[in-house]
This record gives sequence, C-alpha cells and structure tokens, in this order.
Amino acid sequence: MTELTTDIQSTIQAIAEDFESTFESGDTSKLAEFYTDNGMLLPAGSDFAKGREAIKEYWQVAIDMGLKIKLNILEIEQQGDSAIEMSKYTLIGKDNQIIDSGKGIVIWKYSDEAWKMHRDIWNSNLG
Repeated sequence: MTELTTDIQSTIQAIAEDFESTFESGDTSKLAEFYTDNGMLLPAGSDFAKGREAIKEYWQVAIDMGLKIKLNILEIEQQGDSAIEMSKYTLIGKDNQIIDSGKGIVIWKYSDEAWKMHRDIWNSNLG
C-alpha cells in the first residue's frame, strides 16, 4: 500500500465544505458522488440507505424540505487508506431556524485518488 501524504484534517474539512454547498445547491447526483460506490447512510430512526442511488434519494427528501446542513468536524483519525471522523451537525430550515442538531461518525475510504464517505451515521441531540 502506498503511504498517503495528505493533510487529512484540511482535506476532509474542504470536502465537508463542498458537501455543504452542494447540499444547498440541491444537486443530489453530486452529493451521491461524495460517497463510495457501496457507501451507506445510517440515519437514526430509519433504515440504512445503501449505494449512491439510495443515498441520492435520501438526500433529495431533505433538500425538498428546504433544509441546509452545517458540519463541524471535531476530530479525524487516519489509519492507512481509511479515516474516522467525529463531528457535529446542524440542520437549518426556512428563516434560518435550527431544526435539529446532533453528532455523527463518518468512516472515510481513500480510493481512486480521492477520499470518499463510506459509512455515515448520525443521531440527534433533540431526543
């Protein structure tokens, strides 16, 4: 395995910022590309969404609700071609009202010369 020499913190932070702006633009096809081919969302209160098409459909529902997302990465630990991210999120609705906030874990994989989300799980602080 080739040793990765990227600054994982700044790389993942840049991807998160791109994810936020892509989410706000409503481009679910591009959102799905942030994930590996067999990536999975594991949202609290519902079944998992596996694969880019299911991920695209999941995020489309959130976008249709008029939501925006803000991510705050707290820590990232790299293990070769994988990384574990711990973060907080805020979902913002119309009139910039906070709809939800919580925490999450993302497992990242490095493949095809890019970091992609492989497993994305989160849960709400609101109960």
